[in-house]
Amino acid sequence: MKDGRDHWWHELIPGQPDQADCVSTSAEDLLMILYTSGTTGRPKGTAHTHCGFPVKAAQDMAFGTDVHPGDVIYWMTDMGWMMGPWLVFGSTLLGATCFIYDGAPDYPGADRLWAMVARHRINVLGISPTLVRVLITYGDELVKAHDTSSIRFFASTSEPWNPDPWMWLFNVVGEGKRPIINYSGGTEISGGIVMGNPLLPLKPTAFSGPCPGIDADVVDEAGNPVRNKVGELVIRSPWIGMTRGFWKDKQRYLDSYWSRFKDVWVHGDWAAVDEDGLWYILGRSDDTIKVAGKRIGPTEIESVLVDHPKVVEAAAIGVPHEIKGSQVMCFCVLKPGTEPAEELRNRLKENIAIEMGKPLKPKDIKFVSDLPKTRNGKVMRRIIRSAYLGEKMGDSSGLLNPEAVEEIKRAI
Repeated sequence: MKDGRDHWWHELIPGQPDQADCVSTSAEDLLMILYTSGTTGRPKGTAHTHCGFPVKAAQDMAFGTDVHPGDVIYWMTDMGWMMGPWLVFGSTLLGATCFIYDGAPDYPGADRLWAMVARHRINVLGISPTLVRVLITYGDELVKAHDTSSIRFFASTSEPWNPDPWMWLFNVVGEGKRPIINYSGGTEISGGIVMGNPLLPLKPTAFSGPCPGIDADVVDEAGNPVRNKVGELVIRSPWIGMTRGFWKDKQRYLDSYWSRFKDVWVHGDWAAVDEDGLWYILGRSDDTIKVAGKRIGPTEIESVLVDHPKVVEAAAIGVPHEIKGSQVMCFCVLKPGTEPAEELRNRLKENIAIEMGKPLKPKDIKFVSDLPKTRNGKVMRRIIRSAYLGEKMGDSSGLLNPEAVEEIKRAI
């Protein structure tokens, strides 16, 4: 224990009994306050009810990942992120077993995750794109050394996929036959807005459609529905699991989600629906880069970068430019053992120019050992941009690795 930081519960709350009686509650009684990750600002305390959050969790788990009594589901999470309570409530209501592990996924060996899958016969494995990109660097043999045949489905949330890591998980770990159930929503939602499922068609990195009970849509700047085009992700009707507001901050709740269009929830994500009706999440609308009048999500640029075999992770931000309004600036984490080189930097710039167009060719690419992230693996692009521009970073309480910010400052 660290003096001044860690405290024993019995000393903070003396005289508590060892046992407590069950208490009857109504559906609308407050169950818990969950804080958002803070990727776009100060974390928000979302209030959830006894009926809303557990039922939404069980509903998504059942219809999205086909969890039944007797199944074992493991999501790489902890109780400080909404997927922790989601895992416990959903599996308990469905009569399944939730597997919980408190430790690093690559300790004491880089095969720790696959060893746990084999030993505990895990059926549904929830994993993030960030972790997959790291596990790829250890090679395929560590996966093949373990029996992962118990896995029926993979599931993924926390951030948009890039195609190459998605294909690695599907082909190498999933042997080309286990679906990856993509899942995206938020702490405020109690689960997902869009999700894959075992019955409908899937494409790499895509979602089959809105979760049951979610009246989702993609709209343009005027609030009109759009297809085959990037727009704002919105919800048009209430749903079970909907937060009852922010703890002691009603106005911020109204400003965050209800101020754009009348009686429409604006989630803050860029999304698209293709010609086959499949959905895509393209990153936070707050992170949008606008170059010479063209709006683009950072994920599209980052996907080009991580397609290169020597790049593990990437982050793209927009920085001011006198003529174009903004220009692209990128930060890359290289595969272990790869030395930063000007030739590699130029190759990556050219790849973006070829794939995205010359106006989006980055001003520069900086090589760093890590990117600033939240505890659940989301890259904090607003922090990167503030560090680059020398601006105040605002609330950074959700930041897992502040040393990454200092490295970015030194790189600049």
